Amino acid sequence: MIPYIPDAARGLRRVFVRDLTVQARLGVYPKEEAAPQRVVIGIELLVRDESAPSAVGPDRVERVVDYAAAAEKARAVATTGHTRLAETLAERIAAACLEDPRVEAARVTVEKPDILPHVGAVGVSVERRRN
Repeated sequence: MIPYIPDAARGLRRVFVRDLTVQARLGVYPKEEAAPQRVVIGIELLVRDESAPSAVGPDRVERVVDYAAAAEKARAVATTGHTRLAETLAERIAAACLEDPRVEAARVTVEKPDILPHVGAVGVSVERRRN
């Protein structure tokens, strides 16, 4: 697994979205298909940093991956239709993030916090990389 830390020598920065909370139809049970439930999504991206290792890049939004856009992509994927598996949802979100050619790898966590009593959350993390 790739460590998701900035790496100037490799020209990478880390972009993240934490605790994106959506109402999604996710799960294998009929009640999970019928009604949305709270789902919490985390996204970590390794992004090519053209200014690394020693420069400061231009202060322009066009040169960076927009974390608001990543969050909106994740929200759209999660809230469209019904997905049976948290793994599938995480994979779809990771694939959507990799559509930006500057993203080298995506780690996505999908949590269902309201499923098991006396448990903070259950879920899955997946990682997908550009080939």
